[in-house]
Amino acid sequence: MTETQETKDGSPSRRALIGWGGAGLALGAAAAGGAVAMAKAGNDVDPAAAEAGGAVEFHGAHQAGIATPVQDRLHFAAFDVKTDDRAEFVQMLKDWTEAARRMTAGRPVGEGAYGGLAEAPPDDTGEALGLKPSRLTLTIGFGPSLFDRFGLADRRPAALADLPPFPGDNLEKTRTGGDLCIQACADDPQVAVHAIRNLARIGFGKVAVRWSQLGFGKTSSTTPGAQTPRNLFGFKDGTRNIAGTETDRLKKFVWVGDGDVDRKSDWMTGGSYLVARRIRMNIETWDRTPLQEQEDIFGRDKGEGAPVGKAKEHDAPFLKAMKPDAHVRLAHPESNDGITILRRGYSFTDGTDGLGRLEAGLFFLAYQRDVRKGFIPLQRRLAAHDALNEYIQHVGSAVFAVPPGVRDSGDWWGRALFSKEA
Repeated sequence: MTETQETKDGSPSRRALIGWGGAGLALGAAAAGGAVAMAKAGNDVDPAAAEAGGAVEFHGAHQAGIATPVQDRLHFAAFDVKTDDRAEFVQMLKDWTEAARRMTAGRPVGEGAYGGLAEAPPDDTGEALGLKPSRLTLTIGFGPSLFDRFGLADRRPAALADLPPFPGDNLEKTRTGGDLCIQACADDPQVAVHAIRNLARIGFGKVAVRWSQLGFGKTSSTTPGAQTPRNLFGFKDGTRNIAGTETDRLKKFVWVGDGDVDRKSDWMTGGSYLVARRIRMNIETWDRTPLQEQEDIFGRDKGEGAPVGKAKEHDAPFLKAMKPDAHVRLAHPESNDGITILRRGYSFTDGTDGLGRLEAGLFFLAYQRDVRKGFIPLQRRLAAHDALNEYIQHVGSAVFAVPPGVRDSGDWWGRALFSKEA
């Protein structure tokens, strides 16, 4: 990374911006910037920022990486807490926040990757030197198990519900759960990996990576007018996903409001709840399935993405024209009392399974206002009836409370939860 400067309020300067510049399987359903564009956390921006390798503002009422235009790459990591010292853990959160503030602005961690004491490890690992910010966002979440520590039991929000077992689940312990998580999204995979690597390094001895997932090829969009991406089954995904500009829908379905919390959990106001599911796709079986059957399973045509009986992708679907077990019909809000979630999933491939089959699928990420009213009832319906279940299997799972954004240069991740003053 090239050394840059910040403005007095802690936001990246123009120099920073031009420095080193991815429910079950819910598969259905910038401001112009010139050379540089900045996206405020929680707002939408046109793709010019991506082309310029621009930075996304770290500070804001909501964390970036939720309603932010979806980047092309993901590195997601869940961590286990290894320390029992509350003060030590809080200091790590402060150190993480400062590192995230610098990396998202295109700056090296601490004093950088070189030029310091030769007898000490450098503050930054160095593999992002010379690279642009690539719209890096870093989003933190706290898992249910964290509230068993540090005297936090009575601060756990009721909406941070443990996910029940669903029909067809085949969850692997090594890909499930976590005391906390970091979601790193960027348009350059090395920038995303660099961010997770440095946070893991800073947290050494206090936290340890429980599991992680690399993702590519975003499978949904939060940008109006953008081309709808396709999943590894070849179908368009996220046709009616919540957009970053739809403030009313975000308020209704994504952001935690004052009325959603009590005095003990009011630290979550302005936050959201994240469900992460690793969904293995049976690629080889799908690839031998006739086209008509594939389209019947989804309830959309494969070319245009139009719902059954319609001509265009964004035409309103006539659900009764679809088969009763079609994915779009079952996942649609009209079939689920209006349930709506914001999706930020990514495709993944992790080599083969040792039997000559691709280890590939969807890393499903969904944000919502209340897990009990969002993912859980939706997934129960899909797990019981969705025709797509023949071709997929949920093998990893986690849920996290994602606190509100870091407001300014004096704020830090989790301050409202851990600070008595807050």
